Amino acid sequence: MLTRKIKLWDINAHITCRLCNGYLIDATTVTECLHTFCRSCLVKYLEENNTCPTCRIVIHQSHPLQYIGHDRTMQDIVYKLVPGLQEAEMKKQREFYHKLGMEVPGDIKGETCSTKQHLDSHRNGETKADENINKETSEEKQEEDNDYHRSDEQVSICLECNSSKLRGLKRKWIRCSAQATVLHLKKFIAKKLNLSSFNELDILCNEEILGKDHTLKFVVVTRWRFKV
Repeated sequence: MLTRKIKLWDINAHITCRLCNGYLIDATTVTECLHTFCRSCLVKYLEENNTCPTCRIVIHQSHPLQYIGHDRTMQDIVYKLVPGLQEAEMKKQREFYHKLGMEVPGDIKGETCSTKQHLDSHRNGETKADENINKETSEEKQEEDNDYHRSDEQVSICLECNSSKLRGLKRKWIRCSAQATVLHLKKFIAKKLNLSSFNELDILCNEEILGKDHTLKFVVVTRWRFKV
């Protein structure tokens, strides 16, 4: 089979963000038209607009942030095509959290550890089968000993009901992983209140409706970090 080498320059237009002209980071796609941007760029843009930056199609008249979603496949492609991009981004994120005096989220720690283990395995060559089995057994035992969220950063939330049509939760304070999304909260509340569908709910922060794909960490950093 013939192989053909393609320069990165030739495909840059497909893996860069139209808003910042940099490589896609935390790639996020508009569900209406499937155009993709960096999440931070798109969220900032949609604070004052409700149309796609590329094709200008109306995403939603009042709540465009609910109609965007993380594109993991695209982000994986970008990281594999651009040498050193993922490592550089993880380093920037760790430095960002250290600068703010905050704990580095578990997913960033996990990616760092997995990258290091991957490199070590290549340097040391193949390991014996029994060593791999022992390692997997010890890892499974360690996961059993730890709590469900393991090393995830935790966040405490107060869920107040501001609608006369719904009753409030008996326990309005909950603590969960910072990697949980607004959609997870919607499903949790719907189950607790015996609602037929979580789509009947809207979750607000500072009087702003939150997008269903927003992680709680993202909400804290973008909507609550300057609050006391």
